[in-house]
Amino acid sequence: MPSFSHNPISLAIQPSRPKVLRSSGDRGNSTNEPRIITMNAAAAVAAPENGVFTSPELAKSFDFSAEERIYNWWESQGYFRPSFDRGTDPYVISMPPPNVTGYLHMGHAIFVTLDDIMVRYHRMKGRPTLWIPGTDHAGIATQLVVEKMLQSEGMKRTEMGRDNFINRVWEWKEKHGARITNQIKRLGASCDWTREHFTLDEQLSRAVIEAFIKLHDKGLIYQGSYLVNWSPNLQTAVSDLEVEYSEEPGTLYHIKYRVAGGTRSDFLTVATTRPETLFGDVAIAVNPDDDRYSKYIGKMAIVPMTYGRHVPIISDKYVDKEFGTGVLKISPGHDHNDYTLARKLGLPILNVMNKDGTLNDVAGLYCGLDRFEVRKQLWSDLEETGLAVKKEPHTLRVPRSQRGGEIIEPLVSKQWFVNMESLAKKALHAVHKGEITVMPERFEKIYNHWLSNIKDWCISRQLWWGHRIPVWYIAGKSGENDYIVAHNEVEALGKARGKYGEDVEIYQDSDVLDTWFSSALWPFSTLGWPDESSEDFKRFYPTTMLETGHDILFFWVARMVMMGIELTGKVPFSNIYLHGLIRDAQGRKMSKTLGNVIDPLDTIKEYGTDALRFTLALGTAGQDLNLSMERLTANKAFTNKLWNAGKFVLQNLPSQTDASACAAILAHKFDVEESVLRLPLPECWVVSELHELIDTVTASYDKYFFGDVGREIYDFFWSDFADWYIEASKARLYQSGGDSTASLAQAVLLYVFENILKLLHPFMPFVTEELWQALPNWKEALIISSWPQTSLPRHANSIRQFENFQALTRAIRNARAEYSVEPAKRISASIVASKDVVQYISNEKEVLALLSRLDVQNVQFATCPPEEANKCVHLVASEGLEAYLPLADMVDISAEVDRLGKRLAKMETEYEGLVPRLGSPKFVEKAPEDVVRGVREKAAEAEEKIKLTKNRLEFLRSSALVSQ
Repeated sequence: MPSFSHNPISLAIQPSRPKVLRSSGDRGNSTNEPRIITMNAAAAVAAPENGVFTSPELAKSFDFSAEERIYNWWESQGYFRPSFDRGTDPYVISMPPPNVTGYLHMGHAIFVTLDDIMVRYHRMKGRPTLWIPGTDHAGIATQLVVEKMLQSEGMKRTEMGRDNFINRVWEWKEKHGARITNQIKRLGASCDWTREHFTLDEQLSRAVIEAFIKLHDKGLIYQGSYLVNWSPNLQTAVSDLEVEYSEEPGTLYHIKYRVAGGTRSDFLTVATTRPETLFGDVAIAVNPDDDRYSKYIGKMAIVPMTYGRHVPIISDKYVDKEFGTGVLKISPGHDHNDYTLARKLGLPILNVMNKDGTLNDVAGLYCGLDRFEVRKQLWSDLEETGLAVKKEPHTLRVPRSQRGGEIIEPLVSKQWFVNMESLAKKALHAVHKGEITVMPERFEKIYNHWLSNIKDWCISRQLWWGHRIPVWYIAGKSGENDYIVAHNEVEALGKARGKYGEDVEIYQDSDVLDTWFSSALWPFSTLGWPDESSEDFKRFYPTTMLETGHDILFFWVARMVMMGIELTGKVPFSNIYLHGLIRDAQGRKMSKTLGNVIDPLDTIKEYGTDALRFTLALGTAGQDLNLSMERLTANKAFTNKLWNAGKFVLQNLPSQTDASACAAILAHKFDVEESVLRLPLPECWVVSELHELIDTVTASYDKYFFGDVGREIYDFFWSDFADWYIEASKARLYQSGGDSTASLAQAVLLYVFENILKLLHPFMPFVTEELWQALPNWKEALIISSWPQTSLPRHANSIRQFENFQALTRAIRNARAEYSVEPAKRISASIVASKDVVQYISNEKEVLALLSRLDVQNVQFATCPPEEANKCVHLVASEGLEAYLPLADMVDISAEVDRLGKRLAKMETEYEGLVPRLGSPKFVEKAPEDVVRGVREKAAEAEEKIKLTKNRLEFLRSSALVSQ
């Protein structure tokens, strides 16, 4: 006979019970298989000593401080590493690597939550799961942080030299780099930390160099001078992602451009927000259909303040006739749209700006002045010369550096680029063929649009921190192709000697690669590439899922797809899941300026990690989520409700010394249809609903409908299990009915609750593991337990019958509330229904009496109304199911008539005060609309209450007459 007595951590439910602990042990059976609860001696000794878990019986609520202990225990047991014990098809996710300089924010919190939900679910499904963590070296951000640190010490990067500076950055990384990793662990991230990577570690650096060389050898990497986003303060090109556009007040300047050879009245007025760029004008353009300027097309215009420099006046439909004056100055060296137009029209490119944001000698007298200083001085000079027409306020879309906040300058610069056209075609084809699924599907159109209109990627950055470009130049040579691409300096020198002779001297390109270049290799570089024979690469690549924010679909996700296909011949992942942004309760983007930033670590301290995760996971894929304290408070309450339910279950299980009672619980099976059908109505209903929930939730997990998963489990636990079955079970546990009835209730409570913990574990890992460890289950941890079996038996008829039972209970409860019956008072009831309904309702007479607070000795069941029905409150619970509640049981009729009479008089007085106001045209016409609407609503509400009270009084008076 199976007994709990051999297991020192099983069904000990007495208040004096010691702390419930658990060891790792071997994996056990699923919930639906016969349970033999044993434990090997070593585990039995280890469990009480590890001090990790606390039983709900010993704690009023879940202690959030236990989360770190639980996490460390999981990690120490090796649960985060992939196991092939139960399956061979791996589920692999690459973590979006946060910046090594970063502090945890809600953007991290949501990706960690969603990634971890996926990983924990598939781990429980038996798949070998691998979640690869790591951090990004964050070239610009990290260099800025260290430079500021050096400034505080009175030092400058340029004074130290490159090697010394890089050494200082590595020192900073070693000291502070683990901060973001430790913060991510607080969110419960079950990553395999033994495989953690850093984008500048040896393995990934090798991959970056190999990728550059392979792409260059294929002709996909080239060097050239093109327009880029330039940061004057940082002195580097920056990616599109590192440019943030903000709506800011500015000025629109109207300037005269005289027509060469014309009269004083022959001029074109140009409206521009950046007059300092006029020194770079190469043409003036108008719309060919604009009759105002057609006579000037083909002529020359004189650029102001340039000593008479002429530029052609051309026509192009690109020019918007309605914007400004309808005349466009084309400065291709300082505007992305102008640059595109100039290349289309074959116009020259003229650069007027130095890399520090000052103007160069093309600007003549303004040479050496800062761009914004020039703007002021130039306008003043234009006013003096009569070429300034006017200036007016104008809202600008200003490009600012994400890192430094300065205004970005479009600037022509010699950089390294990746030719994206062929790469983009392959990435488009992969999604079109279904090799990659994008979720939500609507982002597939955005993905396709971007790749169909892609520009070449500038991959060089003028920084010191990062992957230095593996290119060496030949000293004394300046030809376009006088450089060597190699894995290292020794190889480069060997190649150079072979081409230029033994005396050749070489020097390496000073630039580093864009951080996004190494990030684009992340899914395969972290698995050993370029060594495709490595065990991890063979076993785990391609990966399964890439989950990240929709805002970096282009900048990171699409680039990973392109690089993966090009360098490995395979798509890097088969699924892309995109989440939205986390906003404040009002839907605003979180920012320090608005003061609405919610710190995840502060949130965890107050609400717990589980409540935060559950709140974030309830969003819809791809849509932004408004995060409010009310939601967090509600989900903290959910955590407490779960804890209290566990406490109730544990406190109502038999003592571990009662072997026969324990055996009786184990004897109940819920995976066999005949057994389920034989269950009493409440038990059959809750087990059937649970089995339905398992199927629904599993399907939603598989579709990545996490919001549905959370809501479905929440509703079942709170509404069905806690509010109904736990309450119904008290009729079995605390009232007469025999040991077998109590044993059945105990078995159902345990079975349903442990399955709820399993279903909820991916969302709320800490509290579920803590509760699981206190339950009399087996030797495995919840994190590695088997997912509940699907397609288990359920009885649809019992579900319908119990819904009738619920409707009856609610009707009686509502009547009690309506008549203000004291909660402790038990009342009589006559239940009227057809024979079959009477049969299944009457079978649960004690449960009905308990839930509805009826006098169980005075509950009658019949197929027709009672004789004194006119003295009763008549309730229609559902079609064919009614109840009659004797009014005398519920209220003192005489006292209630007096009370309601006084209440009616008061309501009528209030109503009579509202009616004249609404009848006054002066009030209705002149009072604010919301005030009038409020009075009308009060009057309508008062009228309805008066009607109901009068009906109640009439009923009570008639009942009093009948009784007399």
